[in-house]
Amino acid sequence: MTIRDFRLPDLGEGLTESELVEWHVAPGDTVTLNQTLADVETAKAIVQLPSPVAGVVRELLAEAGSTVAVGSTIVRFEVEDGAALEAPTRNAVLVGYGPKVETGAKPTRKPRTFPTRPASAPRSAADGHSSPTGHASSAIALAAPPVRKLAHELGVDLRSLTGSGEGGTIVRADVTRAAEGNPSQHPIVSSSPEGRATLDDVRTPIRGVRKATAAAMVSSAFTAPHVTEFLTVDVTRSVELIERFTQSATRASLLGLVSKAVCLAIARTPALNSRWDDEAQEIVQFGSVTLGIAVATERGLMVPHIDAAERLSLPELTEAIAALATSARAGELGVEQLRGSTFTITNIGVFGIDAGTPILNPGEAGILAMGAVRRQPWEHEGEIALRDVMTLSLSFDHRLVDGEQGARLLTDVGRLLVDPASVMALV
Repeated sequence: MTIRDFRLPDLGEGLTESELVEWHVAPGDTVTLNQTLADVETAKAIVQLPSPVAGVVRELLAEAGSTVAVGSTIVRFEVEDGAALEAPTRNAVLVGYGPKVETGAKPTRKPRTFPTRPASAPRSAADGHSSPTGHASSAIALAAPPVRKLAHELGVDLRSLTGSGEGGTIVRADVTRAAEGNPSQHPIVSSSPEGRATLDDVRTPIRGVRKATAAAMVSSAFTAPHVTEFLTVDVTRSVELIERFTQSATRASLLGLVSKAVCLAIARTPALNSRWDDEAQEIVQFGSVTLGIAVATERGLMVPHIDAAERLSLPELTEAIAALATSARAGELGVEQLRGSTFTITNIGVFGIDAGTPILNPGEAGILAMGAVRRQPWEHEGEIALRDVMTLSLSFDHRLVDGEQGARLLTDVGRLLVDPASVMALV
C-alpha cells in the first residue's frame, strides 16, 4: 500500500481559501473514484469535493467548519501501490466533472461505532460532526447544506434530530423547532452590575459568502465612482397587467416585468451593459444581457444570473427568476451560475423599502433597485386618485455611463412600467 495526500485545490475562482463545511467520510472508510469526500463552501457556492482516487481514508487533516488554505493537505489515503493521485484541477473538483469511473460498484464502508456525547459536554470547534482532532465522530445526518449551516448557527446537533422531510431528511423546520425548544441554544442571559438582565455578545466568524460579499462591495465602492438616480412612477397598469396574466394562468411577476423593461431599455442605452477593463485599458460593451438577480439567502446575498435575458419573454423571465431564487436559497447553484452577470436588479421592495443607493456588482456598469409598491394619492388624468406607485433607484459607474445615459435608461424603464403598451415604441 502507498500513502497519498490530497490537497485542497483551487475550485476555479482563484480563491486562496475555502470553508470545509462537512466531511462525508471518516478514517477507515473505503472510497471509490469520484465518491464525495466533503462539502466545501467557496465565496459563492457550496460544492462537493470528490475523491481523486480509490482507496482507504487513513486520516482527515482538517476539521469541519474550519477555513482551509488552497494547497493544504486535507485527507490522506492508502492506495494500491502504483495508483496515481489525480491532479487537483477544476475537472477533478466538482462532482460530475471528475475522472471517469470505470466501475459501477457502490462505495463501501468499514463498520464503525460512534461515541456518545453527554448533553452537557462541550461542542467541538465545528458543529458536532467532528472531534477536536478533525476525525468524524458521528453518523451523517440527511440534511441539505443550508440546513446544516442553520443548525451550526443555532447550535443544534443534527444527530439528535429526526427528520420530517422526505426519506427522513432534516429540514429547516426541524432545526428551528429544536432551537426554540432548547433554551441552552439561545444567547446566555447575564446580569449587569445594576442588576439588569443583559445578553452576551455573539461573535460570528467572517467567512464564506459574507466575507466575499464584503470584499466585493468595498472594492466596488472604492473603485467605481457611483452615481445614483431616482425615479418614482405610477405602476398601476403594470400591476393590473400582472393580475390579468395570473388570472389567465400565465406566469408573470412585477420583477419579471421590470427585468423585461431593463432588457429593452439597455438595447437603447448599451453603455449600461458594459465593463471597465482597467488592465487592458478598454471599455467592453457586451452583446448580450446576462441579467443578475440579487437573492437574499441564509448564507448572504447572492447574484445568480440569466444568460441572454433579452431573448426571453415575460413568462420565461418570470419562470427563470423564480427558479434561480429557489436554487440559491437551497444552496444548489454552481459556481458558474454566480459569476459573469453584466447588469443586476435587486428588489428591495420586498423588505418594505422605498428606495436606496445600491452598490454595483463588481465588473458591472449598472444596478437597478425596485422599491416597494405603495397605494397612495397620485396625479392621474388631471385629478388626484389612489394609484400604485414605486420608486426606481439606478446606480451606475460614472466612468462608463454619463448622467444623461443613466437618466435615459431609467426613464425608459419607468415609461414601460407606467404604460406597458409603450413597449411597442422600443421594439
